Amino acid sequence: MILTKGYYVKHILIFFFATLLYALCQMLFSNMLMKEELWNRFHIQFSAHYLVVLTMCIADYVLLLFLNRYLPYSKSIFYRILAGVLGQIVICLILLALFNYFIYKILLIPEEGLPSFSVKFAFGMVTNMPILLIFELIYYFRSEQKAIADSEKAKREALLFQHETLRSQINPHFLFNSLNVLSSLIYMNPENANKFTKALSKTYRYVLSLSRQPIVSVAEELEALNSYIFLMKMRFENSFTFTVNKIADPEKNSIIPLTLQLLLENAFKHNVATEDRLLEIEITIGREYLTVENNIQLSNDVEKGGIGLKYLAKQYTLYAKELIVEHTNHLFIVKVPYIES
Repeated sequence: MILTKGYYVKHILIFFFATLLYALCQMLFSNMLMKEELWNRFHIQFSAHYLVVLTMCIADYVLLLFLNRYLPYSKSIFYRILAGVLGQIVICLILLALFNYFIYKILLIPEEGLPSFSVKFAFGMVTNMPILLIFELIYYFRSEQKAIADSEKAKREALLFQHETLRSQINPHFLFNSLNVLSSLIYMNPENANKFTKALSKTYRYVLSLSRQPIVSVAEELEALNSYIFLMKMRFENSFTFTVNKIADPEKNSIIPLTLQLLLENAFKHNVATEDRLLEIEITIGREYLTVENNIQLSNDVEKGGIGLKYLAKQYTLYAKELIVEHTNHLFIVKVPYIES
């Protein structure tokens, strides 16, 4: 808390001295134009200039907040610059009208010998432009720092996701089920037991390689999924169907690793799969989304644990993408957005 207060106090002091120095520079420039003596009513001149600079700073800061919210540079650079110039003109006109009223109507200072309205307006614009430019630069550099910090945070969370994914894949339940199937195959069908062992090894090898791949192509994910499907075939036999429809090129689109395996695990975990009640899983590689859908036949005994959809959805938000989940009476559908590599 003390550090936070010190941080704000330091910036307030910097702002105070910067505006004092800028007001002094403006006063010197004004005296050169008007050929007045610098020390003639110095305190009044300096106070007036500082009040003008301070008011402009506040007005420009409000203008910057307004433009950043409703007309950021990402929408249109031309209209953003145009809006900034128009905003400065409005600010100068309003401030000039207020100060003219204060000087001529309240203080009753005669207009003779003072600059004309156009001269004062031009001087106000010259004074105001550097202020808004400095605010724009400060906002730009702070945005850059925030983007770097967000990027580092995204990398850390992505790494944490990979660790969580790895842990979920080698949990005791997964090993127990796989080893149960393997032990049965060793006595009943040694050849299939050998194939099962190789598929299990390939699945783990893919999981362990993810630390080097934040995203993968859909083609890579499908290739890795073949081993997982083989394991499920050995476990569930003819209790499910699995089809892939390729509308778009899987080589040209990328997703987060293990997306498909996690979605299929979700389907197996929450639904009944028997020869009488087939679990039908279908993957469609579309042009905008990769869609995974399965028929709904909910299991009464759902295993707990695993990552789940909410963890997967969180990973896609790190790339500013949204995982779309849809329910119908008979289908559970997940639409996976592609990530630009």
